[in-house]
Amino acid sequence: MRNTSKETVYPPGYYGKKMMSASDWAGTQVRQWEQAQAEIKAASHFSQKNCICLSRGIGAGAMEVADFLSGITGYRVIDKEIIEHMAKDSSLTEKIIATFDERFPGKMSELLVALSVEKKFFKTDYVKQLAKTVTALAHTEPTIFVGRGTHLILPRHTILSVQLVCSKKHRIEKLANTLGIGNSEAEEKLNIIDDDHHEFFKKVFLREKISPDEFDLVVHMDHIAQGQQVAQIIASAFEQKFQVNFKHKK
Repeated sequence: MRNTSKETVYPPGYYGKKMMSASDWAGTQVRQWEQAQAEIKAASHFSQKNCICLSRGIGAGAMEVADFLSGITGYRVIDKEIIEHMAKDSSLTEKIIATFDERFPGKMSELLVALSVEKKFFKTDYVKQLAKTVTALAHTEPTIFVGRGTHLILPRHTILSVQLVCSKKHRIEKLANTLGIGNSEAEEKLNIIDDDHHEFFKKVFLREKISPDEFDLVVHMDHIAQGQQVAQIIASAFEQKFQVNFKHKK
C-alpha cells in the first residue's frame, strides 16, 4: 500500500477537534491498565463487553458521530490511528493482555483461538497482531471503534456494526473545507485515500468490496447530517440489540 500521509495531510476521521495523539493515548492507557493490574485480583466471572464498530469513508463524519456517541454511552473512542499504533508496537498490546490475564487467566488465549478458527483471513503476522490488538482493547473496556475493519475482526454477536455512507460530492466538499483547498484538489486526494482503503481491505480481509450484509445498521449521512442525531440512532439500536439502557442519553 502507498504511504499517502504526506500527500493527503488529512488525519483520518478529523473534524476539527483537538485530540490526543495515538502514542500519547496508548501510553496513558497502558499506565492506567498497569495500575489496575496491581489493584485487581483475578475475577471469577467473565463478562462479555459489547462494542460499537463504525465503518466509513473519509469525509463521512464518523469521528464527530463517535464523539457524540461517547457522550451518550460513556464508552471510549478508539480510531484507526490508535489501532495502527498499537498493532505496530506489540509490547503495548502484550501489556494489555497481561492485565486482562490477571483478571481472567487463559480467557484471552481462548478468545483468540476461537477467532482464528472463525475468521478465514487470519493469514499473515500483521493480521494476527491486528486481531490481537482489537480483541485486547475490546475486552478490557466497552469501546467505540472507528475504522480499520474492526467489525470484521470481532464476533458479530458481540458488536453493533454500523456503516456511515454519504455521496462522494458531500465527502469532497467536507475534505475541501477541512483542508482549505479547492474541490478538484480535494477529489484527487480523496481518490488516493479511497484507493489505499480498498487495497487495505483486499490485502488484509481478502475482500474486493464492503457488503451491506456486514452491518446491523447503515446510515446515509446526506440525509441525516447532524452528528448528534446519528449518534442517538446508533445508541438506540445498541440498546435494542443488547438490551441495555443508557440512562443519561442526551
